[in-house]
Amino acid sequence: MTSAALDDVSSEREERSAAGTVGGSRAFALLLVITGAAGLLAAWVITIDKFKLLEDPNFTPGCSLNPVVSCGNIMKSEQASVFGFPNPMLGLVAYGVVIAIGVGLVAGARYRRWFWLGLNAGTLFGVGFCTWLQYQSLYEINSLCLWCCLAWVATIVMFWYVTSHNVRHGVLPAPGALRGFFDEFTWVVPVLHIGIIGMLILTRWWDFWTS
Repeated sequence: MTSAALDDVSSEREERSAAGTVGGSRAFALLLVITGAAGLLAAWVITIDKFKLLEDPNFTPGCSLNPVVSCGNIMKSEQASVFGFPNPMLGLVAYGVVIAIGVGLVAGARYRRWFWLGLNAGTLFGVGFCTWLQYQSLYEINSLCLWCCLAWVATIVMFWYVTSHNVRHGVLPAPGALRGFFDEFTWVVPVLHIGIIGMLILTRWWDFWTS
């Protein structure tokens, strides 16, 4: 068999193996790696401080700067262990998985539709959980954690870009207008989302910020 014939056979096999799978651009892959790393860093620092707080109830985390920006208040709250263990331990696993997916895409990996839907569902759960934690932080615990804020931002950006990717590649059914919007203006949605949270934080403690 000639080399040209071998190349044709190899190309045909690659096409068959790629059938029904979807890859991602290098920029999208790097975004997953970066947001996953940011979330993982936040989860790691909070976990370490949580262990120190368990060892010493008088321990003050480094990010407890004032009565409002007080990671210690967040860590001592019931909401900090919703599933029976510290919330950031969940992030250690979840953000690590996102980094692995991003690295795989950088290396040229392609995933099936169910995989992308699973990732979208996971990030949706993440942004939903973060939204609940944001409400609890602002209106129940009455404190902010800077590392938590970093995890919130990372999760929001991650969710909207995964959703955009799935809409643009037909993984999620959507009208052409929505696909066109995500083609050009994906960045607008997470910016607005984060901006709304920023405004809520600003207005919640307006007297404190302006005093």
